[in-house]
Amino acid sequence: MPLKPITLYSHAGPNGWKVAFILEELGLPYTTKFIPFSVVRKEPYISINPNGRVPAIEDPNTNTTLWESGAILEYLVETYDRQEGNKERKISFAPGTPEYFEAKQWLHFQTSGQGPYFGQAVWFTVYHPEKLPSARERYIKEVRRVSGVLDGVLASRQYLVGGRFSYVDAAFITWFSVIPQFLSDAIDVERDFPNVSVWLGRLQSRPAIAKVVKERADVVASQFS
Repeated sequence: MPLKPITLYSHAGPNGWKVAFILEELGLPYTTKFIPFSVVRKEPYISINPNGRVPAIEDPNTNTTLWESGAILEYLVETYDRQEGNKERKISFAPGTPEYFEAKQWLHFQTSGQGPYFGQAVWFTVYHPEKLPSARERYIKEVRRVSGVLDGVLASRQYLVGGRFSYVDAAFITWFSVIPQFLSDAIDVERDFPNVSVWLGRLQSRPAIAKVVKERADVVASQFS
């Protein structure tokens, strides 16, 4: 029986597109509903995600509703990235293997480190009603720290886990896009973190990733032009 489309709730911000990458990489049918920033904390959306953020998904194939991007990525690969009789998954790793847990390590680093710190750097650069140079400086330093961790690791490998592309590589892509968009006066990824820059280029050459990157660019252009 063919799968029913998963509903992805998203907007122009980075987190929803992490989920779209994985849906595309796994070839899953889905539809995207864009939720304006002005209504994410109102009904009917907060009945889906009481935290009033995106992304969230509704999967009619399993009657599952989930929010928090990291949890959604884990759900998608553990539910749909399966090959019977083969421990080699397409974009994830077999449960119980060292790579399985290492992937979770990087996903936790992305959701607890990259996303919040990059987001706060943008907030104090663009959206905070007062100019607070010390706050901006703190979060710019954290963006550099997180990027430096990745750059050091990627000096000796092409992908984060297992020598091949996986879902945790994809999880980092969209937050790096805020640097040229909002933080270019302070950080140049190609110059400052060359291994990260090469890695991002490698990831974005994948057809599924390139498709979603283009779609997001179109949405961002339409909302912020």
